[in-house]
Formats: sequence, structure tokens, C-alpha cells
Amino acid sequence: MLFCIFPCPLSPARLQGRSFVKTPQIPVQKCGILQDFVLYWIKINTAGPRPAQKGPHMKNTTEEKREAIPNSVSRMLLAGIGVLLQVLWIFWLALKLNDYSTAIQVCTSVLTFLITLRIYGLHINSAYKISWIILILLFPIFGLTIYLLFGRSGAVSVMRRRFGKNMTMLRRYHAPILQQRRALPYPDRITRNHARYLQDRAGYPAYDNTDVTFYGDTCEALEAQKTALRSAEKFIFMEYHAIEDASAWQELEDILAERAAHGVEVRVFYDDVGSIGFINSKFVKKLAGRGIQCRRFNPVIPILNVFMNNRDHRKITVVDGRVGFTGGYNLAEEYFNRTHPYGQWKDSGIRLEGDAVRGLTLIFLELWGATQKAAPEVERYLPDVPYTARENAVVLPYADNPLDDEATGENVYLNMIRSAKDYVYITTPYLILSDEMQRTLRLAASSGVDVRIITPGIPDKKLIFSVTRSYYASLAKSGVRIYEYAPGFIHAKQCVADGTEAVVGTINFDFRSLYLHFENACWFCGCSAVADVRRDFDALFPVCREVTQEYADTRSLAVRGWDCVLRLFSPLM
Repeated sequence: MLFCIFPCPLSPARLQGRSFVKTPQIPVQKCGILQDFVLYWIKINTAGPRPAQKGPHMKNTTEEKREAIPNSVSRMLLAGIGVLLQVLWIFWLALKLNDYSTAIQVCTSVLTFLITLRIYGLHINSAYKISWIILILLFPIFGLTIYLLFGRSGAVSVMRRRFGKNMTMLRRYHAPILQQRRALPYPDRITRNHARYLQDRAGYPAYDNTDVTFYGDTCEALEAQKTALRSAEKFIFMEYHAIEDASAWQELEDILAERAAHGVEVRVFYDDVGSIGFINSKFVKKLAGRGIQCRRFNPVIPILNVFMNNRDHRKITVVDGRVGFTGGYNLAEEYFNRTHPYGQWKDSGIRLEGDAVRGLTLIFLELWGATQKAAPEVERYLPDVPYTARENAVVLPYADNPLDDEATGENVYLNMIRSAKDYVYITTPYLILSDEMQRTLRLAASSGVDVRIITPGIPDKKLIFSVTRSYYASLAKSGVRIYEYAPGFIHAKQCVADGTEAVVGTINFDFRSLYLHFENACWFCGCSAVADVRRDFDALFPVCREVTQEYADTRSLAVRGWDCVLRLFSPLM
């Protein structure tokens, strides 16, 4: 993110550990460390409980004040201050050198021109190019400093080598499935081509002999997860962006500890920034004391580290290589509506049983293996599990990462939208689109396809919500129908097209998910779960507020101008 030292998915209501109080209406960005600290300070110094925000379909309930959950916000604050001071020092040094002599000023001007020319020639998203070029031309010293520190892909070359080495090793275990090229039961040529892209370009194989269960209610998903964990006999892998050390997690932790006591190998992997407002530094030791292996991904440190901008946004559970779970929900209270910081929380997930669980296992080992020097052991976690599926589904778990040139997550969505004949429905908590995605959505709607997008009605980050809304007008004028989830915040990332194929996973329709984070999802067709995703949409539309006409109508010049500014720098947010 351009205006932040590193990204932080925390928001004011989360930072206090669910002790909600009234707070001034300050726009929240996704989100700078110092900004979060200021908002946090305001909240803890303001008295009184806050009623839960309600949509028209929510019960009239009030959130009770709860004991603050121990977290590591202070560690994040110190790290942010340390990194900020280093960036400011580099900026001050560049500014002083530029003022030192005319020759250095000329060199700066030449460097500005050469770097903008280089950015223009890069094979990256055009919105990124425009944002960086304008920033550098408007503020040469500041723009060059930020770009050289955070904008260059080569700045994460060390992690790229480590991750690439581990991926090369893991590809050997995908290869046998890819080479078989079995005649899988695709409903049509379109779905076969979509799977072929993921296999040929991304390197993730398609599986049959797998059953898919869709959960539109995360409470049901959590209970199914608990049941699967209790039956573990060999190993449990869990990878999540955010874990909150509260009741939902503690229920899971007790099961994990009980299984570990019976000899089951248990691994827990979480993103440090994603969880930093929910758990403290003692969390890893606590789990180790209960026999659970636990690692943090990309820990927050007070040293300038460009890779800090790339977070692990994946959500995966694997049990014995026979059952797997993924979806949009993290392991925190709000995801199961045990707290309501943003009204009613809506999310979704899926359960896999059968051969495709192998794919989820290998995706888990991608980042787990990249965080250690020795190559991870693999064979023992890929057992041949006897299973006979009830349906003839084709299931393809896949992942995306910011360390290669393949925008896998975005390309899967683009393929589904471009090939849709009747309809394509989408839910996303954030809508920050590339030019290509906008054109594809508009073209589909203009061609008679029923394109609908559901976004939150109650935002968790007000500035990002404003950016999301800035994309509504051009989509609505082309016939894309826009809905906002009136009861609260929709966090589900799901897409269904023509009743033949669907995707459920962690990948938002925004630049961070599509270009900067480590993500995962599952594409599937030929099973009843596709119809279940469609039914989930059918249940959502009546409780949403359609805003299509509101944004299709001509708005004032000032509003349109502000939207342009938001969209201009949205790729860097």
C-alpha cells in the first residue's frame, strides 16, 4: 500500500478486542499502522457501550461489553514507528542530496524519466502503471523513494527464490495427476477449458472422485470442521489469515490439543498482520505447550522489509488428507456472528472429501515449506485414501501468489465472466477493479448476461468502501446490477455462472487479493454444490438493497471528480 508502511487488516472495532464504544466518524483505510493506533486510542478513551449496527433484517440487540482480548498491537505500533523513521530518513537524504547541487537535480530528473519509462514498459496491470507514473511525476523525490522501496517486484527476490524452490519441489507431486489427462466429466467444453487454464498455466490439477459440500452459514461450517478434526488420526493442517484467541478458536484449540495428545501431528499457520489484533506473542508458545506446532507468516519487524506488504490471506484446513475445508471465513468471533462489529456478518465456505484434498494439502505446504530452510516432507501427507464419491464432480483447488507474473485469481474470474451465457453472480467485500475486469463485466452485461455483484451494506473500512462505490457508476450504466448487503458486512468471496460452475475461496475482487496477497480458492463443476451456491445468492438478493439505478443516474461533477481521484490511486491501496 502506497500511503502505509505495511498493510493491516485491522479496523477500529477489532482493535479493542470486541469491547465496542462510540467512535468519531473517521474514514478508515486498509490501513496504516499509525492511523490504526490513533483510532484505537480514541476508542479506548471514549466511554460507553455501542449498540450493534443493524440492517433492516437484524434483531434489535445490543453488544455487551467484553473483556479485551490480549493482542500485539503495541508490537505493531513499535514496528511501524521503526519502519516509518527509516523511510523518512531515506526520503530526507534524497531531498538533501537533490538540493545539494544542480547536477544532482538533473540526475534526479533523468532518473524520474527513465523509471517512468520503465514502468510504462512493464507487463503489469495498466492501472498500476498509471498510479505509479502520476505519483512520481507529481512528487518526484517522494514518488521515486516510495517506488524504489515498495514498488519494484525485484525487491522481494529473496523470498521469490525460496518460494520458487519450494514450489518446484511440490510441482513434482502435482505432475502425476496432470500427466494422466483423464477424461473427467466436464459438463461442457467451456468448463473443460477453464480447468485447462488452471492446469496448464497455474500448474494445479483437476480431480474427480470428490464430493463438495457448500456452507452458506459459517456456523454450520465451523461445526463440520470440529467434527472432522475430532476424527483425525494422522495429521491436521490449518492455515488462516486471522486467528482470534477467543471462544470459537478455543473450541478448536481444545480439539487440536486432544488429538495431539493422541499422537496426531497438528500444524497451525497464521499471518502475523492478519492476527496481530487478535492474539499476542505468547500464542505460539501456548500452542507448543499443548503439543501443537505453530508458525507465523512474515512476522512484523521494525526493519524496512518490502515483503511485509505481501500477506498470507489463505484459509485452509486439512484432516488426514481425506477431508479439507476452505472459504472466506477466518477463525475469529465476528465470522460466526458471536460479535457484531459491522452488523450481521455473511461468509461462506466448502468442505471437500476425496481425491481433491490432495490439492489443498500441497497448497498448505507451499508457504509452510517456504518458511523453513530444509525441504518439507511431503509423501507421508499424501496418503491413498479409499473413497467413492457420490457425484461426478470435477474439483480443482488452486492458489495464487504475488511472486510470479501469472494473475491466476483474476484470470479465473475473467474466464467465468467472459464465457457466461445466462448469468454470473459475484459477492466480494471490496470492489477495486482493474480496467480489464471493468471492461469484461460491462461487456458481459451489455451482451445480455445477467451480471450481479453484492458488496457490504455496513463497511469495515470506510475509505475502502468509498473506493468500492466509486466503481458502481460505470458498471451500472452498462447494465451490471449492484447490490449492498443491508444486514451488515458480506465477506464471502464466491462466484457462480450459468448453474454449471462456481468458485469459493479467499480471493476478493480487489488489487490486494489479485496482485499482492497469497490466496487460494476452489473451482468446481458437475455437482449439487454449484446449485447450492446459486441458492445462496437467491437467498441474499431479497435482503440486499439494489443501488443500480441510483448510480446509473447522472451525478454531480464534484462526486464524479472525487470518484476519479479514488480510482486513480486505488491500485496502491
